[in-house]
Amino acid sequence: MSESNEYVPPNVWTWEPGNGGRFANINRPIAGATHDHTLPRGEHPLQLYSLATPNGVKVTVLLEELLALGHQGAEYDAWLINILEGDQFGSGFVEVNPNSKIPALLDCSTDPATRVFESGAILLYLAEKFGEFLPEDAGPRAECFSWLFWQMGSVPYLGGGFGHFYAYAPEKLEYPINRFTMEVKRQLDVLDRNLAERRFLCGDHYTIADMANWPWYGGLMLDNLYESKEFLDVDSYVHVNRWARDIAERPAVQRGRRVNRVWGDEEKRHPERHSAQDLDE
Repeated sequence: MSESNEYVPPNVWTWEPGNGGRFANINRPIAGATHDHTLPRGEHPLQLYSLATPNGVKVTVLLEELLALGHQGAEYDAWLINILEGDQFGSGFVEVNPNSKIPALLDCSTDPATRVFESGAILLYLAEKFGEFLPEDAGPRAECFSWLFWQMGSVPYLGGGFGHFYAYAPEKLEYPINRFTMEVKRQLDVLDRNLAERRFLCGDHYTIADMANWPWYGGLMLDNLYESKEFLDVDSYVHVNRWARDIAERPAVQRGRRVNRVWGDEEKRHPERHSAQDLDE
């Protein structure tokens, strides 16, 4: 008889540092700060601490869209939080987001300053603050909330599930890759069926629901996220592709996706943003 390689969980799980693939050095089973670090503050009302991951891009896209509409109160300083170096565990960042995840926002136009964490919460906060990209009527507003929270609940299967096991896990395992691939393709089908009848997720109008979903699912369509474009056959989702390309052409989207970016083409890297001119160079 051959020996079984099946994993048998212990009665009580214990953490083994370094176990967990590419990002093992920043993963741990406890919260809280690991070191003292005071966050910088700029001159603008809004202080954003982030990185240009899909979750970070959601917020910078909204801020650039608000500025494009003329909302000067949406001026912001964007400070880099390099999660690969553990910046998210600094004491100052943990004060703004006890969950130690980017993005985190500090609104200094209030007294005391208002902290907002979780990307969906930041989108809602800013949309309500400035009265933009969030429908006022009950039905369309509920539809927008539904697609926003659909994204917040669905993406962990895409990022933490599919992305981890397909791209980052220390070994390729068939079962989890198949399990999460099936779910991601189901999600793409949900989006494709909806966008077959609508220009944007909620209808004719561009909202924070689109801004929340686009960096993730648009990333699959346009940027080969996780180098999975062929594996997931993303080109077959024609309506998601049309939606992704339409949004990518928006000037504010092009600006927002460059903020806090530290990889890729040199001209697209803007680790920090403190004025509109930073993106015009």
